[in-house]
Amino acid sequence: MHEGGLILIKVDIDFDNEQFRKVLQEELEKWESKKQNYTKWPPLLSRNQLMEFLGIKANKASELLNRQDFPVTREFGHPKVPTHLLMKWIEEHTQWVEKNTSYFDKAI
Repeated sequence: MHEGGLILIKVDIDFDNEQFRKVLQEELEKWESKKQNYTKWPPLLSRNQLMEFLGIKANKASELLNRQDFPVTREFGHPKVPTHLLMKWIEEHTQWVEKNTSYFDKAI
């Protein structure tokens, strides 16, 4: 079905109540874990905070901060990375992050 630019997908899932609760609980736990990891960081990360967050050294931080597709602002005198945009960038660039950082080695 296609409506107003949206593609609608109908999925029939046959769960009993207990299975549904289990799946829902697992997803809520994942979300809570991500939320806790996200909220402990400030809204804008400094270069050093970025390095700590991703588990990278100065050279890799420089490489990231100079990428055209990396979410960085220089409006504050020093490069700052909006944390929420960094999280989105990580999701979109998972292969690069896995190869070049220790971000996914952390217990989430």
